[in-house]
Amino acid sequence: MTLSDFFAAHPKAALAFSGGVDSAFLLWAARTYGCDVRAYYVHSAFQPAFELKDAERLAEELKAPMTVLEADILSVPPAAANGPDRCYHCKTALFSLLRTAAARDGFSLLLDGTNASDDAEDRPGMRALRELAVRSPLRECGITKAEVRARSREAGLFTWNKSAYACLATRIPTGTPITAEALSTVEGAENALMALGFSDFRVRLFHGAARLQFTPAQWREAAARKDELSSALEPYFDTVLLDFETRTGG
Repeated sequence: MTLSDFFAAHPKAALAFSGGVDSAFLLWAARTYGCDVRAYYVHSAFQPAFELKDAERLAEELKAPMTVLEADILSVPPAAANGPDRCYHCKTALFSLLRTAAARDGFSLLLDGTNASDDAEDRPGMRALRELAVRSPLRECGITKAEVRARSREAGLFTWNKSAYACLATRIPTGTPITAEALSTVEGAENALMALGFSDFRVRLFHGAARLQFTPAQWREAAARKDELSSALEPYFDTVLLDFETRTGG
């Protein structure tokens, strides 16, 4: 099945839109193949400000209608507690909110941007999507992350080479309760590193310190600029650690 086939069979849908590579391409595809689609961006403390800006920019470029929903995710106890199943509870809360809003607007079909490269068996949040009957056209059509990027580039989407960006909650060690202050600190620190020209990295909390994770391609530059990194992060952390062993991941 192709995306053209999918949208021919499902001509009206709501899309959970994050502003990331996958959902951006899916929004483009839905518009291209004639689907009556509305994008829904759920904003919470777990999402950095730049993601909303990217989502708004792309929706405007594609002339796609977009609704921004506000979610107080820290008021969901199992999500704020940050246990091993945090993602399940977070997805359940956010997608339930999204589904309610979409239904109110006349959309019964809800889509998300999970692609064929995503390991559905190893992602607790996927269970929530299955329970809420969320469809994933990219995955169903066998479209991988690499294909999404290549086809996004062909389509002229600015998101084609955007770095993967897991939510801010992933920067807090599992088992450590998540607070608005911790999320704000991490977001500020990551914005500071972006301003220095770094991309595809993580600033993780580690016993009160910042543990910086870069892709191997950026390790050498990070080490060479360690004093600059420490200075940029001084407003946020007293101690900055470079992690040369772990990939950025989630």
